Amino acid sequence: MKWHLKLFDFYIKASIHVALAVLGFVYLTSYYLNNPPDKNLSFFLFFATIPSYNFIKYGVEARKFLFVPNRYQQSIQIFSFVCFAIACYFAFLLSLDTYIGLVVLGVLIGLYALPLFPTSRNLRSLGILKVIIVGLVWTGATIFLPILEEGRSISWDVYIEGVQRFLVILILMIPFEIRDLSSDFPELKTLPQRVGIAQTRIIGGCLALFFYAVTFLKDTGTPMEWGSKGLLFLVMLLLMVYTPEKQTKYFASFWVEAVPIFWLGALWLGNFFF
Repeated sequence: MKWHLKLFDFYIKASIHVALAVLGFVYLTSYYLNNPPDKNLSFFLFFATIPSYNFIKYGVEARKFLFVPNRYQQSIQIFSFVCFAIACYFAFLLSLDTYIGLVVLGVLIGLYALPLFPTSRNLRSLGILKVIIVGLVWTGATIFLPILEEGRSISWDVYIEGVQRFLVILILMIPFEIRDLSSDFPELKTLPQRVGIAQTRIIGGCLALFFYAVTFLKDTGTPMEWGSKGLLFLVMLLLMVYTPEKQTKYFASFWVEAVPIFWLGALWLGNFFF
């Protein structure tokens, strides 16, 4: 494998791409809620996302969650430790309210990744519940933590934005569920396993429509917001229609996870030209 392909593969597998998606959502929150992004929180979320996701992805394969089986994963582990140390530095610069929010999210992440008892399963292995927890964590981290860090009250518009963010996460997880259908254990009872791929696409499309309809319930909506969220609505519909069952290597892990990054880029371009 050529060096640039190896670098790109590391970028994906070390969860750097996911961390950028989180950062994209934070800046989308800043725009839609007129909430200036806090640099310390932004850096914290970026660097904390990397070890968190890597722990979930590779920890289950590691003895006592520390000893990874091969050198490639060891390099990801070392990178994760460095990012964790940087995240700890920025954590000391956050407010008390944000710490409270982080404790709640930390409990959810722990329930998702770790079994409650030695002989039990974690919530990651419980299909629909797994999806709900992922949606709650992403929504909490990218909507409510920025609001808490700024010391703002949680208004009606914040709740609406939170509902929309939760829906976006649920919809963007559907291509991953379709991809993993052939390899997931039957007891996971994921949405495609329960209702089939065709019905899953329809449910995703309905959620996308609901996402856009909720936009008009905000107190302070703008034409730019209506247009940018309308564009996202169309993108999510296209994903529901055209997501293949047999996907290329990076379809979900790069293109689907890049949706918030492209969404933010489109919003910036729209503001620049209009």
